[in-house]
Amino acid sequence: MDTIRVVWGSGTGPTALAAHDAALAAANVHEYNLRRVSSVIPAGARVERAGTAPDLGPVGGALTVVEARATVGPGGTVTGPDGAIHTDAGGRTVTAGLGWASAEDGRGIFYEGSGTDPDAVRTEIERGLAAGRDLREWTAAREEQVLETADAAVGGYATAVVLAVYGRSDPIL
Repeated sequence: MDTIRVVWGSGTGPTALAAHDAALAAANVHEYNLRRVSSVIPAGARVERAGTAPDLGPVGGALTVVEARATVGPGGTVTGPDGAIHTDAGGRTVTAGLGWASAEDGRGIFYEGSGTDPDAVRTEIERGLAAGRDLREWTAAREEQVLETADAAVGGYATAVVLAVYGRSDPIL
């Protein structure tokens, strides 16, 4: 099985989409089309913290990812990866986090979290991973998390992302 790389970044911009694009650029996955999957790590996979992605294939290819994302806009409006407004916190900082738990054979799960309080995001991820392990009735041999925080410029938007990138890109055409 190929490697699943965990990458992260934050960015700012004049719109929510521009901030998201800047965050993807910080993680070096901005030149790919992202194909989102839910959360399952296949047996035999190796998950590694990469920070920024290496070259994963030609521009425009499709990358399979699990994405944790949070965006804050003017007035403190916070949105998650689904685009829905989750809270009007009035703050200018957001955190996205991705946690993973895996068994000895490599199989496992990812769990995404987002919000305005890094400690609350960390706790949300821990609770989600515990529920996922219990549902599957297995014990994790390894459990990790990565959190990324973004601060918005005055009047602008900021996005934090953490992504698990499965292998290399696939041709889209």
